[in-house]
Amino acid sequence: MRIRDLLTQDGLGLTPAETKIVQILLTDYPVAGLGTATALAKRAGVSDPTVIRLTTKLGFDGFPAFQAKLLAEVESGLQSPLMMMEAKRPAGKGRSVAEAYLRSAAEATVATADMTVPQSYERAVQLIMEAKGRVLVLGGRFSRFVSGMLASYLMQFRPNVACLDSLSAASFDTLIDLSEHDTLVVFDYRRYQRDVISFAEQAAERGARLVLFTDPFRSPIAAKAKVVIVGRMEVGSPYDSLAPAVAQIEALVAHVVADESRVQRARVQELDRIRAANAVTVERTAQGKKSARSRP
Repeated sequence: MRIRDLLTQDGLGLTPAETKIVQILLTDYPVAGLGTATALAKRAGVSDPTVIRLTTKLGFDGFPAFQAKLLAEVESGLQSPLMMMEAKRPAGKGRSVAEAYLRSAAEATVATADMTVPQSYERAVQLIMEAKGRVLVLGGRFSRFVSGMLASYLMQFRPNVACLDSLSAASFDTLIDLSEHDTLVVFDYRRYQRDVISFAEQAAERGARLVLFTDPFRSPIAAKAKVVIVGRMEVGSPYDSLAPAVAQIEALVAHVVADESRVQRARVQELDRIRAANAVTVERTAQGKKSARSRP
């Protein structure tokens, strides 16, 4: 089994500190694991013994054995035709610009799946669904649209969910009510936004638990976050793509609904009734005609 597969296998039972190491390894795979155990520990913000414990949990006698396996993978991979073809594939050759871009976005999403730590999603869901207070969702100039999508999903499953749109002076006033009972979900991608970072850091100082969605370069907020979920945003364009981020929030929602005990069915049903009563959605009559009327 490849090292990457070992790191993402179900039932690994990672501690929060071990999760940080795994995230670094997957984000910068395989380079992050080719240095010393001390360098890896420093990069992840954990102790050297934590790195050793992780390699033992993965089934190795120690870090040297783990690294030897990783080096063997690298040597094999360097001669892999598939890897060379991927690395040298010219963007857009023989394709329209649109098709080339869409394929690069799909590849970025697949790469994001490859660096996924299943335990991170479980912990994120716990922090969101078990929060006794509020769940606030915050994004930057572009990522706020993704944060808005996530907030719209979450408000169907639990109360006290709010999306902080563009931050203002009034937005910062909401910090006064934050405590350890609240969870803040933040989307922050390069080039990282100062006001988003400031709000998140101050929220953490007040005890709020942070869940961060970011890119492989990692927002400064990562140092304060309880859970960091990383996605590859680079695609065949001067602009990073948020397609992997959308896939990640939908994966998070899938994780929520996979456990029926987390979903308040009465709430979902009542929300559907309210939408129908206010003709929010288009319904179809028995004759198949569209109607904006509410159901009786």
